[in-house]
Amino acid sequence: MHKQSNKDSDTKTNGKVNPLKPSERMKIPRHLPIEQDAEVRISNFEEVSKGFDYNLAIEEAKRCLECKNPVCVEGCPVNIDIPGFIQRIYEKDYQGALEKIRESNYLPAICGRVCPQENLCEIVCLLGKKREPVAIGKLERFVADYELAYGKFTPPRKETPLHQKVAVIGSGPGGLTVAADLAKLGYDVTIFEALHEPGGVLIYGIPEFRLPKHIVKEEVNRVKALGVEIKTNVIVGRTVTIDELFGKLAYDAVYLGTGAGSPNFLNIPGENLSGVYSASELLTRVNLLKAYKFPEYDTPLKIGKRVAVIGGGDVAMDAVRTSKRIGPEHAILLYRRSREEMPARVEEVHHAEEEGVEFHFLTNPVAIHGDENGWVKSIECQKMRLGEPDEKGRRRPIPIEDSNFTIDVDTVVVAIGQSPNPIIQQTTPGLETTKWGTIIVDEKCATSRKGIYAGGDIARGGATVIQAVADGKLAARSIHAYLSQLREEDTQTTEKVAAK
Repeated sequence: MHKQSNKDSDTKTNGKVNPLKPSERMKIPRHLPIEQDAEVRISNFEEVSKGFDYNLAIEEAKRCLECKNPVCVEGCPVNIDIPGFIQRIYEKDYQGALEKIRESNYLPAICGRVCPQENLCEIVCLLGKKREPVAIGKLERFVADYELAYGKFTPPRKETPLHQKVAVIGSGPGGLTVAADLAKLGYDVTIFEALHEPGGVLIYGIPEFRLPKHIVKEEVNRVKALGVEIKTNVIVGRTVTIDELFGKLAYDAVYLGTGAGSPNFLNIPGENLSGVYSASELLTRVNLLKAYKFPEYDTPLKIGKRVAVIGGGDVAMDAVRTSKRIGPEHAILLYRRSREEMPARVEEVHHAEEEGVEFHFLTNPVAIHGDENGWVKSIECQKMRLGEPDEKGRRRPIPIEDSNFTIDVDTVVVAIGQSPNPIIQQTTPGLETTKWGTIIVDEKCATSRKGIYAGGDIARGGATVIQAVADGKLAARSIHAYLSQLREEDTQTTEKVAAK
């Protein structure tokens, strides 16, 4: 964010403010953010995208058509008033734009960076029907960075204290959201985090070059500013159980937002060899424990000269791009479908290609081979072809007979998804789960146990940051309704007793 002298406007947007005709707006090309050159960034962990400066942001804001029926709002999982905040950017009311976003999303600096807008609000942008859609995510990030650069943040107004306690388990995006929304309503909220630093997957899972940790810490501080207490190094289910939270600690409701931290594996021969990592182990060592700065930080991480990452999602992209920065001669990504079926963000795939990652599509690993010392020396793969679409609409990969081949590698990273840690499920009687270990919730994020709610990966099995935020907002509304009912029942009981 390049600082410039600016007087914030107090103007509230009423109707259209952009004098350009729609035909004129459509002629303006979509603007690209400022980025590090690939040759430079592959040797550092600094943020790749530097975002928009003031001129780029205002020029991009001009492109918004200010539709009468803004479908972009419907495309946003948390229904941000997108035209409203973009109009404020055009007026140079940057703080007003951020406040408009924060009405719906309390984590704009994070979501502006990692939310897959291209598959949500931007994909339905009417401008995108004939031209490139408005860069909504980059504009969200711009105003969040503006606030940080100028120290403009002031905590939103809180309601009168309600004297009911809510425990939030996990400090990822869903946990931070539900905590913030309930704290603003006047509840006494405590977040319990198993790790030594709050932020959940935002801290341990997403690399520094995509989401700087100081940004996460600032967003966490925004939640603390609402009076939320965060207790780290607390493993709920071990340090304290859910029943103890309700019992001796007297919490009135609990939200489970512990994510999915247990890695999935392929169950192929050789996965127990030295040199095989799960993506979660690799990323946690690098992101949370700073392994890339060894020996400055005491977490060594041995990465060989040829690294193969298995998978095609955002975590696989994070793992292969992280590996590339640690110094191997070759960073290879193996994916069993084609490029078109990859669930990873297009931007991340593009950045990986720029950074020299080697993609092997229609390639399915079947075995990992080791040397006489038990270290990885190669990975055996089978070529695939695409069949009919599966239940998710992606074409199903089908093995090609007699097509096996090997690739010489000395490190393998498995990035094929994660499952919830079962500690809470195993120590909480009456909490219903699926066969995959996810917690069953209804349309209000309520579980089978009264007063317990859940969202994000622990309920979905796999969710984006913005989906976790949306679950947190829904759960906050549900918890508020539940606790309001309890207060009403207590009042009625007190009145009956007084009447006697």
